[in-house]
Amino acid sequence: MRAAFATSFDADNPLAALTVGEQPEPTHPEDDWVTVRVLASSINHHDLWSLRGVGLGADRLPMILGCDAVGTAPDGTEVLVFPLVVDPGDPRGISILSEHFPGTFAERVAVPRMNLLPLPAGVSATDAACLPTAWLTAWRMLTTKGRVDEADAVLVQGAGGGVATAAVALAVALGKRVYATSRDAGKRERITELGATALEPGARLPERVDVVIETVGAVTFEHSLKSAAPMARIVVSGATAGYEPKINLRRVFAMQLEILGTSMGTPDELTELLAFCAEYEVRPVVDSVVPFSRIEEAFARLHSGAAFGKIVIDHTA
Repeated sequence: MRAAFATSFDADNPLAALTVGEQPEPTHPEDDWVTVRVLASSINHHDLWSLRGVGLGADRLPMILGCDAVGTAPDGTEVLVFPLVVDPGDPRGISILSEHFPGTFAERVAVPRMNLLPLPAGVSATDAACLPTAWLTAWRMLTTKGRVDEADAVLVQGAGGGVATAAVALAVALGKRVYATSRDAGKRERITELGATALEPGARLPERVDVVIETVGAVTFEHSLKSAAPMARIVVSGATAGYEPKINLRRVFAMQLEILGTSMGTPDELTELLAFCAEYEVRPVVDSVVPFSRIEEAFARLHSGAAFGKIVIDHTA
């Protein structure tokens, strides 16, 4: 079957480590696994990191990439794939598809039957394919960790990327006042179109916020601390621009701030997110939909930093 997979690692030019070609059909490690025919998937920065050799060992090459997928189950129903798999071989006890088990950038993918969620009516395959990694992470950051129901205002750092842009759209849909930063003037314009107040990085906010969504890291963390209201939650799920920020601990304890780490979410949270998007007609922010035959172009666009929102792969084209 055709697939997109890592054949080597290249820290400086991850695109050079990507191959598109034939791979063996999926196998089932356990009896409760099933094969799903993939209809749509989406690219995450996790895929680029895998091509750099982060989180993926050379002993597991070639590895089919991709975490997110919507597909057709063996009974013919359309399903969303929850990408975390119980994995006794991983120190965390779980791994995400494309780390130890082949991922979703293929015609078919094998997953545990319990990882399949029915696709609600009114949610398209290309929209749903955006949800399991980036949008689920943003949902968990806002709800479970950030307790956004107790908040009036939210700051999202570095909007434009998948998680940050999802956080903007979801926080607006939840009725919060949303501020979002971006270095790119064009992305700030698009952030405004989503219903948020767009600001340059480091700009003074009109008010202090109750929740900060932090995916950037060291270069924005001081601004996140200064923008936080007393007893605010700063929720961290990434560090794309440095992972060792300088932190003023006096501000942390004096303002009684909470700094919370998170990653991904649970099947129940993904079910909640699906239901929320269906009920409130929230559509994921899609940068582009690319046919599988041009998946290398999709990787290049993500790598360039030009994408705003998610890049979706249409496996039927």
